[in-house]
Amino acid sequence: MSEEVLINVTPQETRIAMMENGVVQELQIERSSSLGLVGNIYRGVVCRVLPGMQSAFVEIGLQRAAFLHAGDVLACGDAELKRPIQEVLHEGQSVMVQVIKEPIGTKGARLTTHISIAGRFLVYLPQQEHIGVSQRIEIEAERESLKARLLGLLPADRVGGYIIRTMSEAATDEELLADIDYLNKTWKHIKDKSITVPERTLIFQDLNLPMRVLRDVLCADTEMVRVDSSETYQRLVDFSNLYAIAALDKLVHYQGERPLFDLYSIEQEIEKAMSRKVELKSGGYLIFDQTEALTTVDVNTGSFVSGKNLSDTIFKTNLEAAQSIARQLRLRNLGGIIIIDFIDMDEDVQRAAVLDELQKAVARDRARTGINGFTPLGLVEMTRKRTRESLAHILCEPCSTCKGRGELKTAQTVCYEILRELLREARQFSARELRVLAAPKVIEMLLDEESQSLANLSDFIAKPISLQVESSYAQESFDIILM
Repeated sequence: MSEEVLINVTPQETRIAMMENGVVQELQIERSSSLGLVGNIYRGVVCRVLPGMQSAFVEIGLQRAAFLHAGDVLACGDAELKRPIQEVLHEGQSVMVQVIKEPIGTKGARLTTHISIAGRFLVYLPQQEHIGVSQRIEIEAERESLKARLLGLLPADRVGGYIIRTMSEAATDEELLADIDYLNKTWKHIKDKSITVPERTLIFQDLNLPMRVLRDVLCADTEMVRVDSSETYQRLVDFSNLYAIAALDKLVHYQGERPLFDLYSIEQEIEKAMSRKVELKSGGYLIFDQTEALTTVDVNTGSFVSGKNLSDTIFKTNLEAAQSIARQLRLRNLGGIIIIDFIDMDEDVQRAAVLDELQKAVARDRARTGINGFTPLGLVEMTRKRTRESLAHILCEPCSTCKGRGELKTAQTVCYEILRELLREARQFSARELRVLAAPKVIEMLLDEESQSLANLSDFIAKPISLQVESSYAQESFDIILM
């Protein structure tokens, strides 16, 4: 499996595409005006404690107060004590917190007091003693071997715990020791700074997006990292020399005339990821609908009819859809609850095969996912961990005309609204004449199909009604002027 990372840098934003066998699998975008917050550590101040919700709001210097749940407070999470949050936190209290989820929509950032610092091979947990292993390392013998190896490198009087990352499997003892030293120095710097900085202040900022990719994403399967900015390329070379020497040979400064993302057709993929409809190669298609609470995916056969029979056609469409859905979830960075409406299948064997295909497809996802299987209604329920805004929320905003509905009232509907409003205005106010200002299509309908209705209303209220086209008006907008 060939993997490649493309990094496109401009002064305004950095975009990264993860490629697999020439096909983009994941997109990440970070803008200079709104840098990512996950991993940042702040000295915050508690502004409100909510015992009923077992949570608190903490001001960390952002536009909105951040949210801290009792389960993410170190003193509340003790298995033996289980202290309520009001006994641990109070208003005005200074507290060191780390962002674990970006502000999404109207919600503030999600916080924890369980500090963790990520290195290339290890994650340091300075307030815990636990030694854990990445869930991606599934073989128990390997997990135990990595634990034993790390414990052999750590001093007897060590402070804090560690999580062993997947990339540590190929790391040498020298690389692990260097990671341990870097993490300990970073934690000392954070502790020292937390004492001197004022409240609502950033103490520690995680690496920028390109460096995080080198630290978190690069693996043995990654063949090349192409960067189209000489400045960013040099920074990544310097970073690799210090912390990720294995990445050095994979870094390439792209200097071609064609834009990097155009060369790999990434711009087209971004446009497709903005679309509600996703075409499948077979002729079937998917429909994605994203709401604040959940995302729904509808699978349709479309023009695909090449199966032996209807059952076979449906089965093949669902198998292809399972692969495409997993990729689209990564591309669009959709998280939370996801409901998939596969085409109904009669045979349990087919349902099991589609579910298995979906499980395999999401196994490559770096975000934590869970699939609950088919419900009695034939829907598949799954979850995907959401730590940052979806691609659509980063690149788009709700339509100013339809307010995010995705639909407009027809010209006929607006005509009838105008007729009702004219009657309302005529009864409420004494006017010599009423003038309607509306969009061209609406005025055209009032002069044509609804001209008789307008004439009848004018006779009924005994007042003339005039019409005026306003090209700048949206189809649903209109005004009634009393003359």
